[in-house]
Amino acid sequence: PEANLLYGEGGAGTYSDGKLYTRTQHELEAPILETLVEAGAPAEIRFDARAHVGTDRLHRILPALRGQLEARGVRFHFGTKVLGFVAPTTTPQRVRALRTSEGEVACDAVFLALGHSARDTIATLASEGLSVEAKPFQIGLRIEHPQALVDAGRYGEARDPVRLGHAYYALVAKPEGDAPGVHSFCMCPGGQIVAAVAQPGLLCTNGMSNSRHSSPFANSGLVVTLGPREYGGDVFDGWRFQEKLEAAFFAAGGGDYHLPAQRVPDFLAGRESRILPRSSCKLGERSVRIDALLPEPMTRALRDAIRRFDREIPGYAGEDGLLVGIESRSSGPLRMTRDPVARRSTGFENVYPVGEGAGHAGGIMSAAIDGARSAWAFLGHFE
Repeated sequence: PEANLLYGEGGAGTYSDGKLYTRTQHELEAPILETLVEAGAPAEIRFDARAHVGTDRLHRILPALRGQLEARGVRFHFGTKVLGFVAPTTTPQRVRALRTSEGEVACDAVFLALGHSARDTIATLASEGLSVEAKPFQIGLRIEHPQALVDAGRYGEARDPVRLGHAYYALVAKPEGDAPGVHSFCMCPGGQIVAAVAQPGLLCTNGMSNSRHSSPFANSGLVVTLGPREYGGDVFDGWRFQEKLEAAFFAAGGGDYHLPAQRVPDFLAGRESRILPRSSCKLGERSVRIDALLPEPMTRALRDAIRRFDREIPGYAGEDGLLVGIESRSSGPLRMTRDPVARRSTGFENVYPVGEGAGHAGGIMSAAIDGARSAWAFLGHFE
């Protein structure tokens, strides 16, 4: 519970895969990419529209980046857990130290880049005055196909993986009637599906790729966006909704981290898969009626979207497709409120919530830019 894929060095997404493409446009993007190149990332991330470092390279790049920071005076305290604020009861509060599992750490300011799954820490800080609110988040399944099917659907007769590389896709099905919209997320060409687990008795999935995209499989998240209207009005109801589904998938998989899986045609027809195809899942998968585990509106939306996506990539809804679940931590259902200019937490003089865990970013690059902008604000550089 204290060391897992969701708590990785450099942030969960950075640790697991290193997809750097983003819709965020900001002048800080270029120096952030340069910093990664200086630590050993490939030079082409400076200009590649779908810049990707790869899990295998990140294992070397992130320790090198840490070494550069330590040479500049940064100190890392691994295995040290934040237990709360040390702050006088003033308004606004000014934190003078952090309580940690290794004792108090004095501070002039606190940048909270906790990630969205450090739930015990977030709940503790919320009980000490950190302002949080519910927000919409994404939840769904992983879908996997042979990479050759995706290449053929995207490149047609011109497919040439050696020169063109493996094909990506980004698919969107807009809402229809009362069904939520569906979009693909974190598409991994030549990748594998992994279990991303932070708490005992729960199960969720993620996707990752090595730098050469060497797996014969392509996978992607297929997610819907839900908000307080769907999961409840209490600020922590989103967590409860996620964890209820994660517990159900853990139990359905046998309670041993096998991933519940269902062939795409069987998901569409509402029947169990008698035989599962070969998959990239290292921990194995078990045949489960995933369609029956999800809330009915989610199942209906995913079925409709998969049929529509089949028109864009022939075979997407066919026998070679496999659904694995649940994909539940692609974003978080909480936001830490802050001043939009000074970027300080509501009610605090010197606390800066940043990144995806604070609910102000949605990926590696947007989280990095968000943190750097807050550092600018701390230094008095207001945009």
